[in-house]
Amino acid sequence: MLARRPYSVADLRRALQRKFPSHAGIADAVARLRSLGYLDDRKFAEQVASSLARNRAFGRHRIRRELKSRLVDYRHIEPALDRAFEESDERQLLERTLDRKLRTLKLPLTPRKLQSLCQSLLRRGFASSDIMKAVRQRPELKPVAEDLGLSEIGVDAIKE
Repeated sequence: MLARRPYSVADLRRALQRKFPSHAGIADAVARLRSLGYLDDRKFAEQVASSLARNRAFGRHRIRRELKSRLVDYRHIEPALDRAFEESDERQLLERTLDRKLRTLKLPLTPRKLQSLCQSLLRRGFASSDIMKAVRQRPELKPVAEDLGLSEIGVDAIKE
């Protein structure tokens, strides 16, 4: 299983319990893999966070959700996020993602299109305050962005 893809400790334990529901040696196998260094939540979290930030251009909030869904020990999540965003600046990721989205967006921009754009950036895990700053700095988006408030776009409903 580890040859196909990396696992967190809890995720591998769950997968083994699903595959071998009544086997008593699962705990011993996981302990042995940890002692040999094949399972390490800290390394796993750092690798996944770095990969998602660089390759998928996800923001901090989305990467945190992804790591939690992969059952990474909570003590390793924040250090992995800090390390990932030492390598790649979250603000630059947001700008790059916004550039890509604007290429596919047909102008003139309507309030509905702006709302859709902001919601898609929120789903990628960027902070609503950073999104609004980036949108308001764009000359082609500025008129519509200034007319609308955060509550009209729907970004204030999402907690950071």
